[in-house]
Amino acid sequence: MEEKDIPSEYYGWWRIVETSQWGIDAIDILGDALISVTGDNDRLRLCALLAHLNHKVTKTGLSFKWEGAWEYDPVSGTGNAKLRKDGRLAGKIRIKGGDESTFIAEKTEQPEEPIPNPPSYRDKWRRKW
Repeated sequence: MEEKDIPSEYYGWWRIVETSQWGIDAIDILGDALISVTGDNDRLRLCALLAHLNHKVTKTGLSFKWEGAWEYDPVSGTGNAKLRKDGRLAGKIRIKGGDESTFIAEKTEQPEEPIPNPPSYRDKWRRKW
């Protein structure tokens, strides 16, 4: 998806501030829980999940597919989001064959340090204990 295809009210970085599945301490374990909607190498960081996202504009908001890693295990899933009247983003994230959670996110600035790429399963065995 290109930047011009994303409605301006959705465009940018969003700080996930609440989920139905995980507590506030857990969602920030790898750093601030974030989702980007820019059309350029979009990312998701939530709990122990690092993922790449592909968005699609729908009649009611956005839908997305994602692939990444939960810790070192490869995972993928889907999600959707829509803008609420209060300007926050409300959505759902689904892990294929696993959990799902609703989320609330607030508009924020792009992080100074980029969200890292999801680790490879092979990296799990290269770690130094």
